[in-house]
Amino acid sequence: MRIAIASSNGEDLNLHFGKASSLYVYEYNEESDETKFIEHRTVEIDADTKHQNPKIIKAIGDCEVAICQQFGPKAAIYAEDAGLKLIKDEGTVEEVLKNYTEHVKFMKNVKI
Repeated sequence: MRIAIASSNGEDLNLHFGKASSLYVYEYNEESDETKFIEHRTVEIDADTKHQNPKIIKAIGDCEVAICQQFGPKAAIYAEDAGLKLIKDEGTVEEVLKNYTEHVKFMKNVKI
């Protein structure tokens, strides 16, 4: 599964989804429980324009999940329509990746 992290520096989760000009993409392998860095992607963002979600979603179109510091209701709608799961979290990139992958592992073992 591909996971995009909204980070300005690759170390901290520190960008709002709608203004995410910098995204770090990781590949999480559920079988081996390993996460590896794929690449850094940039999106040209106009600082004076709201709701630039389509640009960002297009840039990470191969990702299933995007983790950001915050996102608004329009971003949630755009993401859902594109099949992208948006997650809010805080901390370092390493911490939020661990939080999400631990959640994925936990949910796989939940019996309903």
